[in-house]
Amino acid sequence: MERVLGIGGYFIRAADPAALGAWYRDCLGLDAGSAEVWQQEAGPTVFAPFEAATDYFGARSQQTMLNFRVRDLDAMLAQLRENGAEVAEETQDMNGIGRFGWVTDPEGNRIELWQPS
Repeated sequence: MERVLGIGGYFIRAADPAALGAWYRDCLGLDAGSAEVWQQEAGPTVFAPFEAATDYFGARSQQTMLNFRVRDLDAMLAQLRENGAEVAEETQDMNGIGRFGWVTDPEGNRIELWQPS
C-alpha cells in the first residue's frame, strides 16, 4: 500500500495574503522565502480528527487547526505578546506529551503551539 510521506503544504485563505504571510514570518519566524518553501526541523507530526462539535479550535467556523512545534513555549508566547498578537492566557500541560499554548492570527485562525516533552 502506498503511504503519504509527510505534509507537503498547508494552504490558507486570507483577505490580505501578503499581510498574513508577513505576520507568520515576523511573529512566528516562519520564513518561507521567495519560493514559499519552508524547511522545517525533523520531529513528530500528529494527525488527529476531532469531533465536529469541538470547541478546541476556537470558532466553530474554523474546520482545521495548525499546530507548530516550538523549542520554548514561554519564550514564543512572550515574543507573540510583544508583537501585539492575540495570545490565549491559559496554557495546558499534558504529562508525557508536552505543553500547549494558543495564538490567533490576524485572519482569526487559532493556532496551537506545542513544546514536546
